[in-house]
Amino acid sequence: QVQLVESGGGLVQAGGSLRLSCAASGNIFSINAMGWYRQAPGKQRELVAVILSGGTTNYADSVKGRFTISRDYAKNTMYLQMNGLMAEDTAVYYCNFRGRSGGIPARTYDAWGQGTLVTVSS
Repeated sequence: QVQLVESGGGLVQAGGSLRLSCAASGNIFSINAMGWYRQAPGKQRELVAVILSGGTTNYADSVKGRFTISRDYAKNTMYLQMNGLMAEDTAVYYCNFRGRSGGIPARTYDAWGQGTLVTVSS
């Protein structure tokens, strides 16, 4: 199994910055995609940013130019640098890793973190 642990959420004033981290552990053979999602109260979970194994990144239009996703493969860790935070960024942020576990037969995994709350005060 693969476990994800998130950290870095908290309360910040509008215009401020936060950096989220997501560390993975367990039976990881490869990581195909890493992503950050968020869910605001009363809304559906939405994709914030994703980084693929080749390094390609994709961002939601609402965060382009403000958020940056990055990774450290050696540490099986992903980050989300959030700058210029706005009240509408308030949500629970979840990280997600997808890839293959080691062993025979090979298995895929789709792991989620427990979520970390980001609150932006206006």
